[in-house]
Amino acid sequence: MLNSERSPITGKRVQLMATCLCDAFYDDVAAATVEVLEHLGVEVVFPEAQTCCGQPAFNGGDWTASRKVVRHTVRTFGGDEPVVVPSGSCAAMLFHGAVLEFEKEKDLPEVEALGRRTWELADFIVNGLGVKTWEGRYEATVAFHRSCHSRGTGSGEASLTLLRAVPGVRVVEFGEGEQCCGFGGTFSVSFPTISTAMGSLKLDHVRAAQPDVFVSGDMSCMMHLGGLAAKDGKPIKTRHLAQVLRDALKGGMRD
Repeated sequence: MLNSERSPITGKRVQLMATCLCDAFYDDVAAATVEVLEHLGVEVVFPEAQTCCGQPAFNGGDWTASRKVVRHTVRTFGGDEPVVVPSGSCAAMLFHGAVLEFEKEKDLPEVEALGRRTWELADFIVNGLGVKTWEGRYEATVAFHRSCHSRGTGSGEASLTLLRAVPGVRVVEFGEGEQCCGFGGTFSVSFPTISTAMGSLKLDHVRAAQPDVFVSGDMSCMMHLGGLAAKDGKPIKTRHLAQVLRDALKGGMRD
């Protein structure tokens, strides 16, 4: 969704969608997201009834089941405040995928309205709030992964803007940086051999750049590549953008 199509930001109160991966594996990413937003003077509200964005069923072709989840999400994230998501994948589901599957449904306007209020974290900070500088320090050479779901949005460039603004961070490019990591949600389950080969190729390029930390705005990509690297016996340090920004405020890298 283009920034010109967003609902205007009229205050500094947001609703946080923590995502399934935060709930199951990356609770610290959710915590870091809250700390980063609060550092910027943003009040963060967490709707307790939230579950999933509906993307797994959407990707699997079960749009009937996905629409049930999206309808619940629309009800849960009511109001006019922006919905901030530390995941380009889940954000894109709400402002793109959900709109596609509701094209012939009577509740399309409500889904579109939620999509216009939904922001991936970096996109919100840079293009929503206009923040392009960062405090603190984080001494590390960083390789940044542009996830497939953030293509066509402001998220990738916004993430790089913030990373390059952090004192101490040195962003290095790596080969075939725009290529998919191979996860693709249900793709990695349906085609595990192809998925592994894609991820291994991506890891070869990342390792060639010799970063201290591999950073992404999508936890699914982090989980996929981090898992493959560990299985190969050559683990890489992965961090979500929110963790880097939070850790910079606290003075440096964390384990």
